[in-house]
Amino acid sequence: MVGRLTSDMTSQEFDIRPTGPNDLEHVAALHANAFGPGRFVRTAYRVREDAPPTSPHCQCAWRGATLIGSVTLTAITIGAESDHWLLGPLAVRAGDMNRGLGQRLCAAAFKSIAANGAPLATVILIGDLAYYERLGFEATIPGQIILPGPVDPARLLAWRNPDASEPMPAGTVRPG
Repeated sequence: MVGRLTSDMTSQEFDIRPTGPNDLEHVAALHANAFGPGRFVRTAYRVREDAPPTSPHCQCAWRGATLIGSVTLTAITIGAESDHWLLGPLAVRAGDMNRGLGQRLCAAAFKSIAANGAPLATVILIGDLAYYERLGFEATIPGQIILPGPVDPARLLAWRNPDASEPMPAGTVRPG
């Protein structure tokens, strides 16, 4: 499901587990450090602002009592189709970057969705194709998926379940 992981980080160095309510303060601090105050005006935050702060598929990576990474997945509807996901933010603590942790967090999130019987037809995100294409993400067709704010069309990416038989959904994204 996830591309090859190139990392010198071993799983003994950290634990990945679902994000719980007690983790939210730590996750918020990680996001503040990684993205700064400007993160709240980004289009993806507009989608998430009316959604619960976590889903069962959000994941955290901990080294002892220190949060070193997190990924959030928010349930979304695209057009009239539900059961899709918005990935992000994906954040890794500065000292742990470039070691494959972000990829491992995404793999754990996708595995959680699949294990819970969700169809996982589409996961979208706003990000850099150079990073996310190793996870199977591709650029979307401009105008096919519409977000509630400005987005560089080259940064709107989608991952399709290899077993999905339906075409890529189209329409406006909203929580749900």
